[in-house]
Amino acid sequence: MSDTRRRRIPRPVREQQIIDAAIQVFAKRGYHAAAVDEIAEQAGISKPMVYLYLDSKEGLFLACLRREAGRLVAAFQAAAGEAHSPELRLRAGLLAFFTFVTEHRGSWVILHRQAAELSPAIAAEVACGRRAVMAEVAGLIQDGVADSAARPAAEEADFVAHALVGAADTLTDWMARHPEESPERITLRLMNMVWVGMRNVLDGEVWTPAES
Repeated sequence: MSDTRRRRIPRPVREQQIIDAAIQVFAKRGYHAAAVDEIAEQAGISKPMVYLYLDSKEGLFLACLRREAGRLVAAFQAAAGEAHSPELRLRAGLLAFFTFVTEHRGSWVILHRQAAELSPAIAAEVACGRRAVMAEVAGLIQDGVADSAARPAAEEADFVAHALVGAADTLTDWMARHPEESPERITLRLMNMVWVGMRNVLDGEVWTPAES
């Protein structure tokens, strides 16, 4: 057997190497300015090989989105699954989210900043990933509803999930301007801001403006 044959890299491994390289280039250049030639060079293969494996530049970007969105949801699920109360599961999930953003900044730039401005296919993939995250957060909030005395408050779970995910999204931009803030510290600050109020809502307490 020749040396070349012995060194042949399996297709799934090669695809992951291409995606790794593409994330770096897309995050640095942006989708439109990113060149497939540079991605190929980063991955150590030829440009035609990139197209052979992932069809097109858009197909490559979609592969990046799917993989990184899947990794984010999996990290959230794994962390939240290890805790033993609704608030601790939510804290663990938020910590996993902020840790992912800190450790995989290039991936988050693609998921959060670039994707929504691109083609309908890419926007649809982003929406799918966002729905998956939203479902996980809503599930944690539903757990809180199940543990509360006010079962009718279950209808608030979707609203609270959207508000919480929106806050976490926005905080990722704040994190970029405050790199000294750790994921643990950001998680604690967000929990302090939202959990008490969220718990009260789930228990049926509502605020109404005082009569003037």
